[in-house]
Amino acid sequence: MKHRILVADDEKNIRQGLAAALELDGHEVALAADGEEALKIFSRGDIDLVLSDLRMPGLSGEELIEKIQSETPGTPVIVLTGHGTVETAVKAMRLGAWDFLTKPVNLDYLSLLVKQALDNRELLLKHKRLEEELYRHKRFETIIGKSSAMRRVFDTVSRAAPTRASILITGESGTGKELVADAIHGLSARNEKPLIKVHCAALASTLLESELFGHEKGAFTGAASRKRGRFELANEGTLFLDEIGEIDQNIQIKLLRVLQERNFERVGGEETVETDVRIVAATNKDLKAEIDKGNFREDLYFRLNVINIHVPPLRERKDDLPLLITAFLKEFAEENGKNIEGLNDKARSCLYSYDWPGNIRELRNCMESAVVMSRSSLITVDDLPPGLRKTSDEGWIRIPLGTNMEEAEKIIIRETISAHNGNQSKAADILGIGRKTIHRKLTGQEINE
Repeated sequence: MKHRILVADDEKNIRQGLAAALELDGHEVALAADGEEALKIFSRGDIDLVLSDLRMPGLSGEELIEKIQSETPGTPVIVLTGHGTVETAVKAMRLGAWDFLTKPVNLDYLSLLVKQALDNRELLLKHKRLEEELYRHKRFETIIGKSSAMRRVFDTVSRAAPTRASILITGESGTGKELVADAIHGLSARNEKPLIKVHCAALASTLLESELFGHEKGAFTGAASRKRGRFELANEGTLFLDEIGEIDQNIQIKLLRVLQERNFERVGGEETVETDVRIVAATNKDLKAEIDKGNFREDLYFRLNVINIHVPPLRERKDDLPLLITAFLKEFAEENGKNIEGLNDKARSCLYSYDWPGNIRELRNCMESAVVMSRSSLITVDDLPPGLRKTSDEGWIRIPLGTNMEEAEKIIIRETISAHNGNQSKAADILGIGRKTIHRKLTGQEINE
């Protein structure tokens, strides 16, 4: 891998000599005659290591090290000087230098030192990437899914979460919009501050106003003391407004003002309260249609919808069904003290062919019911809620759209075997394949007879 190295020295012959030696090692080299020029080159980016003289006109080597470490911590800097004293070396190392060399430079030793510094930098970058990946995984671990649709959601969340932008999460009821809001907060710079949630549809408009903005003592009947609202409680953190499409025009106007001016008054109060809150809203409504109907303000919609994250319905991400089913079965088996190994083929086919209008919430409730009602270690069709049993029509095999060929073959084979009471020979005859082929396609292993 070719690295880019910056050499800063006020002596032209030394700069050119070091550049030639480094280029022989396969590096790309940028040259600077003083500290100011070096800092300008470094600030453009793409510098992997810096070789710098300590004594230069203008910006000194010590000042250059401080600015480099302030701008990009961890960048290796090797200091070169003709005035090598222990005190100078110690000072340079304390400022963040990787190592210290005196002139004239031993080029073989410099080559080794540069390699060690760059290798160490690569290890640090790799470690940082792994930490970031683990951090992202931890934040997403409550959202189960590996389908392409969910990978798009994860990607948008990862890019949007670190910003200050307002986010509108859209999707049908039960798709997991609140979990996405949790991930956004967890991946943001505000994750050490509160995440406050408000279910807008659960409160009447008069109660919602007090809930959001707080109220003063005596503001209305029953207001026995001052109450801080959710905007105050979420200060410097995130405020999640679930079902934002349900709020009335009066609250919409006040919410718009807070988003624009970042301040508000409590109900019944005159004091202006400053707020620094990141807004994440969610809705299962088509807000553009609500705007056309006159139910939702267009200016508020644009304030909320700076970044849109659409959570797909379960019927559009059926590739995730195996993961979701496994996770829910494990959860409810442990909760109910049961030994559940999984689903039989008929029950699995039933779940895969169902459209799940209630999305993840409906699937979760279904799995809880099935575990509770199960009489054995395998969930059967009889253990499923009545509405799902209707999907197991005799004489039909349903293969969800998007199923790959390998899984489609397995569904057909399992359904055919199940339809003939487990008789694999009969199923093999009907499908026009041998029993060995059935075994291999279902297990991925050959059978010896």
